[in-house]
Amino acid sequence: MSNNGLPKTAAVRLNHVALICADLEACEAFYAGVLGLVVVWRPDPDNVYLSSGSDNLALHRGTPQPGGARDHIGFSVASAGDVDVWHERLQAARVRIAAAPRTHRDGSRSLYCNDPEGTLVQLIFLPPQALSPAVQERRGP
Repeated sequence: MSNNGLPKTAAVRLNHVALICADLEACEAFYAGVLGLVVVWRPDPDNVYLSSGSDNLALHRGTPQPGGARDHIGFSVASAGDVDVWHERLQAARVRIAAAPRTHRDGSRSLYCNDPEGTLVQLIFLPPQALSPAVQERRGP
């Protein structure tokens, strides 16, 4: 237990920001073509994931709601098991869980919760195979 009475866990780091885009193609052209991010995964026509090698951006087709186009903030953790440890910690802290831990089709594992203002926050483990060769090359050994 940590000094605040919650289970001790590994630190998190900001992994990505996800945006809802009315014009997904225009946003992709800006982030990839103008800013130089690399497309690392396009699971379907409504979603594209980009990276600079250290900073990551998810673009999701949709209608932005009042207050902005942000979908969620993602923090990465070191292992798939850490997602489950964080789930316990968040429950102990009485944080609202929006989506329980689950393993995704690319082998990543995550959960979603809400911050006190209602912002959706994802804690995610990304295995090496979830990264494209282009991003692995940019990150180096």
